[in-house]
Amino acid sequence: MTQYAMVIDLQKCVGCGACALACKTENNTAGRNFGQAHNWADFQNETSGKFPKTKYTARPVLCNHCANAPCVKACPVTPKAMYKTKDGITMHNDERCIGCRACQEACPYSKMEVKGGETSVISYNEDGKPYEPFYADKSEMIPGCTMSPAEMAAKTDNPPHRTKYDHPDYQDVRRSNITEKCIFCEHRVKKGELPNCVVACPAKARTFGDIQDKNSEVAQLVKKYKGTVLKPEKGTKPNVYYIRSFSAAK
Repeated sequence: MTQYAMVIDLQKCVGCGACALACKTENNTAGRNFGQAHNWADFQNETSGKFPKTKYTARPVLCNHCANAPCVKACPVTPKAMYKTKDGITMHNDERCIGCRACQEACPYSKMEVKGGETSVISYNEDGKPYEPFYADKSEMIPGCTMSPAEMAAKTDNPPHRTKYDHPDYQDVRRSNITEKCIFCEHRVKKGELPNCVVACPAKARTFGDIQDKNSEVAQLVKKYKGTVLKPEKGTKPNVYYIRSFSAAK
């Protein structure tokens, strides 16, 4: 059976954030509201050691699409809102989600510490406005004098946009009071395209494919560099692998 996986090469990744921006652009996720991150693609940045012997790591984090997913087990509805597809993707169905956040609490990767807070691998859409609402606002700061955000956006050559797509389980803009997360851009994968974060990475640090296929690039990379996963002791069997390191060229 197919098991989609992602390999992230930490020797190539410098934490530029292109993957996170690509994810937001593709999936219309919200920005930072009241200091809370709403990212399907997040980062852990670590500096260890003492000068001059220091080591820096920019580690992208996302849903690990675990083979033994705690979020799926924790989902209380029937049929489950969080479930596994035949391709090994941990999928979220918006219509079945009741917003209980049990999946978020069960996920050992959703609250890992990062600079300024915690990772938001599974996010809760509280305000119901994942797509930036500012550019739809027709009010003027000074009536009759200044432009409204909507008018300004309409006059630009490249106005802020909403990426529209169709998928049976999730909408391009999700409703309020449900959880949401990375779904490996399945709406793209079904068309033979790569997840948008993979396409956008300027260093080609991300590789996506079927890890069950021994001849696939992801399987070969994991074998060659002895790929590691986050929190293996949790027994979740993640399908996001990390290889090499930024400070050590090997």
